[in-house]
Amino acid sequence: MTSVPFVKSADQAEIYYEAHGSGEPLVLLSGQANTHHWWDRVRADFEAEHQVIVLDYLGTGESDKPADAEYSVRRFATDVISVLDELGIARAHVYGTSMGGKVAQWLAIDYPDRVGALALGCTSVGGVHGLKAAPEITRALAQPSVEAAREALIDLMYSPEWVREHPGPYGTLGGRMPSHARRAHLRASNGHDSWAVLDQVTAPTLVLHGTDDRFSPVDNAVILANRIPGAEVHYLEGARHAYFEEQREEASGAVLDFLAAHPID
Repeated sequence: MTSVPFVKSADQAEIYYEAHGSGEPLVLLSGQANTHHWWDRVRADFEAEHQVIVLDYLGTGESDKPADAEYSVRRFATDVISVLDELGIARAHVYGTSMGGKVAQWLAIDYPDRVGALALGCTSVGGVHGLKAAPEITRALAQPSVEAAREALIDLMYSPEWVREHPGPYGTLGGRMPSHARRAHLRASNGHDSWAVLDQVTAPTLVLHGTDDRFSPVDNAVILANRIPGAEVHYLEGARHAYFEEQREEASGAVLDFLAAHPID
């Protein structure tokens, strides 16, 4: 690890980040209400060839958790730029999964000169064009029993076979955060809608999705790719939302090959 500091965002909130490894910079962006530990199982796959940057979004982990701040995926993208500025990085590859894929879209839209290649995993264009989880899934996650809701989330993330072989702990189930921040993250993710401007993305783009993803239905992949000029799609057969862990070798390999084919100028 080369650094473990904080950076001030535009509104002076402290954002926690870490940088690991060396090589072309790569930002890894986690899912909603999750910290940088989302990537713990797979981060090493990228460190051999890249300087890997991870961060805690506003409201999560070690970052500030103000009640009166703006929480949006577009704002989270500006916080990533603050981190890159602090590290003196002019341009970085970006790989975002779930809500992190929404943040990554806005990075590519709002800051095209700062993004090398773009990888978008298990994510969506949002708005009326994005496909949402079925109502029964939403109800299962919102049930009063914390343990039952956790088991429902695990089932959305991983196949039962993988869970039996990998009993946890899991870094993808959300971190401890105040209720106001958790609600704000939900609003931020649900408020994402990039459909109208995705055709402005100029970064080479790879879209990844597990074919058995019920959290973000798999057809989101082709909807997303059809809006981004030249985007490619890689499906992970039989994988659920956390495809990047359950099918780690294939998923990390696909992203690494894509980044290698599109080096930063």
